[in-house]
Amino acid sequence: MMLGIEIDGWPGPFDWADLAERALEATEQVAPELANQRLSADVLFTVDEEVQALNREWRMKDAPTNVLSFPMMERADLLSLAADGGPEMLGDIALAYETCAREAAEKGVRIEDHAAHLIIHGLLHLAGFDHQADGEAEAMEALEIDALRIMNVADPYGNG
Repeated sequence: MMLGIEIDGWPGPFDWADLAERALEATEQVAPELANQRLSADVLFTVDEEVQALNREWRMKDAPTNVLSFPMMERADLLSLAADGGPEMLGDIALAYETCAREAAEKGVRIEDHAAHLIIHGLLHLAGFDHQADGEAEAMEALEIDALRIMNVADPYGNG
């Protein structure tokens, strides 16, 4: 998969684009359907105000949140996508800096580790995984933990 990355409001000198690429590589290892080279997704590193506006417009929730995912493909279509053919947009992800920074501080983890978790979480949503559906939360969390382990990031759910 190819990532389009836009960074607006996330401070340097940390390389957020590199983090997103590494999170994608780890996620492709645990969810190989994402490794299809026809796929692309956009990741927007932005601020709470922008994420709140997106959340209000698309989810009718007038509050910032840590990450939003906007899938553009059904899971069945992703799973049946041939390796040959034209490009396909999987979806968009937006991360809110202030919320991510606050949550990382509350959890006592580095913001880059928390952001990696949120990118992986968002990518899995784009791939059709859902932690709201019955029985799917554990499966999605297991994939997140595995992808984070590949990145040498501790289990964010405290399972070990």
